[in-house]
Amino acid sequence: MLTCIIRYQIDPTKKAQFETYARNWGQSIPRNGAELVGYYAPHEGSTTLAYGIYNVPSLADYESYRARLAADPLGRENYEFAQREGFLLREDRCFFKLASTPHGEQS
Repeated sequence: MLTCIIRYQIDPTKKAQFETYARNWGQSIPRNGAELVGYYAPHEGSTTLAYGIYNVPSLADYESYRARLAADPLGRENYEFAQREGFLLREDRCFFKLASTPHGEQS
């Protein structure tokens, strides 16, 4: 299992738009094959950092999931909404493997 953590830099004056974006992914991501942990908007401290976190079984599964997400009507609408509203200033996507024990798999 891989965890994808997306770090967003958002326009702090458009936090409400980011929260709409997050709620839309809350519907679209699970139905297209990823296990959504959640989207997180700024609350205290930084006003420009936000995160999206979800799990996929593998990078191959991620590629299939991304294709389904791009074809999903709400997914397409959400991409277009982000472009139109301009609240995402930067997006960094990283994949992580759980390494902690006792939670991690033993080899």
